[in-house]
Amino acid sequence: MWMLQHELMAKLPSVLSIDDLPLAELCAARIDGELIALDEAWAPVDEPDLPALRAAAIALRATRALVIERYSAAWVHGALPAPPPIAQFCVPRSSRVAVITAPRVVVREVALAEIDIVDFAHARCTSLVRTGFDLLREPGHADARPERVVTELCAERAGLFDELRARLALAARMPHRAIALERLGRVETSLRERRETIAAQPSLTR
Repeated sequence: MWMLQHELMAKLPSVLSIDDLPLAELCAARIDGELIALDEAWAPVDEPDLPALRAAAIALRATRALVIERYSAAWVHGALPAPPPIAQFCVPRSSRVAVITAPRVVVREVALAEIDIVDFAHARCTSLVRTGFDLLREPGHADARPERVVTELCAERAGLFDELRARLALAARMPHRAIALERLGRVETSLRERRETIAAQPSLTR
């Protein structure tokens, strides 16, 4: 069976696609345990699973002019175990980007400041604060996914909850503000319950 040579791997990017190697070789390397699937890309098994790597994998679906956002950004930041089937991107309204038509990709225009963007080596993604801010404002009162994902984001970064609360306080006229505040309240409850559960555990099980 075909084996991926170390010399070849050293010359290839950390995230691979069929532009780098034929699909048959990529699949064979995965079977051999040398590559893992990462969204619609592949990466060496010893490559650290960091936000930059996940962002580069999603970015293969679109041009660098687009910014990874919402649930796709939540996966990049580690709040989801797997990327959503439909990759979510946005573009600043001030940018001149041609209409994007690609399978399993959705793009929207938003008001986006540079402070809202994390610039990785091969991709751009909304920041933790902007990702949580966008998810809290997702339409649909019955949809509990946004608050679950925002809870995971806040659990991994101290201070993020306070940053989100401050940002919502400043956005008095934004659409879906009421539902965002309701969700943030439930996020606060979930975080408090987590802390209480951890505090109640015997020290040897923490």
